[in-house]
Amino acid sequence: MPSNPYGSDGKPSPAYEFRGVQVGNHNVQHNTYAQHVHVPAVVTPMEKLDAPAGLINLPERSALFVGRGGDLRRLRDALAASSGSVVVTAVHGLGGVGKSTLAAHYAETHRAGHSLVWWITADAPTSIESGLACLAVALQPAVGTLPLEQQTEHGLRWLATHGGWLLILDNLPGPNDAATLLARLPGGQVLITSRRTTGWHDIATTPLSLDVLEPGQAHELLTRILTRHDPAAVTDGADAVCAELGHLPLAIEQAGAFMAETGTSAGEYLDLLGRYPAAMYGETAEGGDTHRTMARIWRVTLDRLADTPLAGKVLRMLAWYAPDDIPTALLNGFDDELAVIKALGRLAAYAMITRAGEVISVHRLVQAVTRTPTPMTFTALRSTSHTRATTPPARWPWRSGR
Repeated sequence: MPSNPYGSDGKPSPAYEFRGVQVGNHNVQHNTYAQHVHVPAVVTPMEKLDAPAGLINLPERSALFVGRGGDLRRLRDALAASSGSVVVTAVHGLGGVGKSTLAAHYAETHRAGHSLVWWITADAPTSIESGLACLAVALQPAVGTLPLEQQTEHGLRWLATHGGWLLILDNLPGPNDAATLLARLPGGQVLITSRRTTGWHDIATTPLSLDVLEPGQAHELLTRILTRHDPAAVTDGADAVCAELGHLPLAIEQAGAFMAETGTSAGEYLDLLGRYPAAMYGETAEGGDTHRTMARIWRVTLDRLADTPLAGKVLRMLAWYAPDDIPTALLNGFDDELAVIKALGRLAAYAMITRAGEVISVHRLVQAVTRTPTPMTFTALRSTSHTRATTPPARWPWRSGR
C-alpha cells in the first residue's frame, strides 16, 4: 500500500490500490481493491490572484430606469471620495422607493472603472457569507472544493488584499450587520442599500436618503410601461394613478404591469384600488415576482418592528389621518410617553414615517397598506361574527363579572 495518494510526479493520483493475501486450508485468495481518494485541488493564495478581466456580478439592468440624475451624481461623488481607506456609502429609504434599482444602475454604468464589481443580497448573515463564497469561486474555481466557511474566508481575503473593486450589499438590515466585514477591508468601495435610515454615519462616508420620484418622472415610468408592448396604449389618467400611488416606483411598476396585462384604464384601476385595496396591493402581472409587491415588502418591514409592539399601534392610528403634518399631540392618549417616543423612533428608522418637529408625515401607500386588514384579520372577524348568534355579547363572562 502506498504511503500517500500522490504519484511520482508530485500530482494527485486519481486512485491507488490495496493488495492482500488471504491464506486458509486448501484456499489461497488474492484480493485487489481500488479506492478512489479525493485530494483537494491546489489553491493559489488569494493575495497573489488578480481578478479576471470583466468579472462582474450584477442583476439584470432595468429597462424602466427613469430620472435620478441628481441621486446618481451624489452617489458618484460619495464613492469617489478618497480617504486612504475603504469608502462606504449607504442608500436608504422606504421599501419600494428604488434603492436597489439605483445601485444596480450606478454599478452597471461605472463598471469600467473597477477591477471587479460584485453584488451580494445581504438580507441575512448567511446571504453575505454565500455571496463572498461565490466571489471566491468566481475568482478561482479550485476554491469550490473547500468547505463553505473557507470559501467565504477566501473571498474576504481577496477583497482585503486588493483595491479598485466595488462591492454592493443590497437590502442590508442595518449598520451592525456589516460591521465585521467592513472592519477587515482596508480599501475598495462598498455601496449599501437598506430600509434602515439611522446609524449609517458610524460606518458610511456619506449616507444618501432616497425619496420618491418627481411627478414628471413617475408619469414617464408609467407611460413607458403601458406603451412598452403596445405603442398605441391609452395613457390618459396616468398622472392621477401616479399621484394616488404617491409617486413610489415599485407601486407604479406594479400598477403599470397590471394595467398593461389586463387592458385596464387609469380610471378603472383607481376604482379597483379603492374597492379592493388588499388584492390590488398584492397583485402583480402574470409571471411577475410575487415577493416584489407593495403588500409583501411592507409586511416584511412591519415584521422587523415586532420587537416594539407600540410601533404597530401608532402606525395604525396614523394611517387614518391625512398623510402630511399630523400633530404629534394626537398621540398624547397613549399612557407611556417614553414608549411612544421609542415607537416613533423605530418607525422613522425604517422610513415608515417622517418627523419634522411636532408633526409627522406618512406615505399615503404606507397608510393604505396599514389600513388594509390581512387575511388572518378577516378570518378572526368572521369567527367573531359567527359566535354572536350562539353566544351574545351580553352573556360573555366579563359582562357578568365571572
